[in-house]
Amino acid sequence: MAKIEFSDESKKVLNYLLTKSKTSKTEKMMLKSISRKINIIRNKVHYGNSITKRLIPKEYIIKHHAKNLFRVELPCFWRMLYTIKAEENTIEIIAFVIDILDHKKYDKKFKYD
Repeated sequence: MAKIEFSDESKKVLNYLLTKSKTSKTEKMMLKSISRKINIIRNKVHYGNSITKRLIPKEYIIKHHAKNLFRVELPCFWRMLYTIKAEENTIEIIAFVIDILDHKKYDKKFKYD
């Protein structure tokens, strides 16, 4: 079973969704979906769609030392991006959630727009 960690960026999005979910069904749905996907990833780390190495944004490589990147589709065309890491001197696998973003930001991040 993989350990799940979140980047600061992901934590900000989760906090936003948590705050808004009290009055918005859409944000509540997003939180539930993220929770379900996290549970799947915890048990099956290669669950997401693998992103070709040459397409991994340099920002993720520099800031998070991402050597691999996986995409999980969420409702409303949102995406969750994560990388798989192994802790040094241990066999613990960590799925590190790098970003949770809407479709527009995803397209911009991957230069699709």
